[in-house]
Amino acid sequence: MSKLESLHFQSVSFTGLAPGARLIVLGAVHGNETCGTQAIRRVIAELESGQLNIVTGSVTFIPVTNPLAYALHQRMGDRNLNRNLAPTDTPAEFEDRIANWLCPLLTRHDALLDLHSFHTAGEPFVMLGPEDNRGTLEPFARAAEETALALSLGVHRFVDGWLDTYAAGVARRLAAGASSREADVHYGIGTTEYMRAQGGIALTLECGQHDDPAAPSVAYRAIHNALAHLRLTDGPAPVPVVGIEALRLYQVVDRVHAGDAFAHSWSSFDRVTTGELVGMRHDGSPVQADSDGYIVFPNPAALPGQEWFYLARPGTRGMDRGQPRG
Repeated sequence: MSKLESLHFQSVSFTGLAPGARLIVLGAVHGNETCGTQAIRRVIAELESGQLNIVTGSVTFIPVTNPLAYALHQRMGDRNLNRNLAPTDTPAEFEDRIANWLCPLLTRHDALLDLHSFHTAGEPFVMLGPEDNRGTLEPFARAAEETALALSLGVHRFVDGWLDTYAAGVARRLAAGASSREADVHYGIGTTEYMRAQGGIALTLECGQHDDPAAPSVAYRAIHNALAHLRLTDGPAPVPVVGIEALRLYQVVDRVHAGDAFAHSWSSFDRVTTGELVGMRHDGSPVQADSDGYIVFPNPAALPGQEWFYLARPGTRGMDRGQPRG
């Protein structure tokens, strides 16, 4: 039996006796990000033992969303599952088959919590969608509900601006003559963007560095808090966090050549100043910060043509509910 033939998809659902919200929780969308998998399995065990009970609504857990990448202990199987996520009648890559199974599941739920981790050291943070808008890129009308859920998760750093920033990067790639799928704005559509397009609310929680022993606990607390916030469990509602640090992504910089290298080891949310050297291109030309801000998602192993790092500036999301950090 081949490795592919030995794989399967698994979801585990629990439904309360009374109607309520429908939550879906994902782990291992990227196969080397296992904190969510560990936390989900811990919560499932609590539910199966009766230590925890779903009293209203329902929750669906997917401990391993990408079983091929998980089996390979790497970020992706054939491609990044969290890009260009949509059902297809002509699945060519393994992630297409996941999408054909996952997307209908997402559609049947009201809220999504997608648990991730990141490459370099850094503090956990939650990625929010757009503010309410009627635009064509990502129209949305549930920002207040999404922000309230984010404030319940127990982390203090909020980041938004993902799809706007990705779309600007796509425009730049197109202007430079790129013809790959990374030069398609739809390639920026992942689990949360797909969920919002179906009318739901959705959050990505980045729980810490991949191997941080605290990351599974961050994910576990967030699951419990989300269940309580949405009233699926009968425990007290979590107190919204205070001390919010809100940031907004505004620029993505691609790695264009395998010889492109960072000036030093960056961590997410390291501060940068205008003109500061971030890295060097393979031809010796510098890559510098265009303003004061923060570096986000630095990926020294990024493939050529894909995102190398993002830049962020101070934002406002959540600050009307939580107090900003001093």
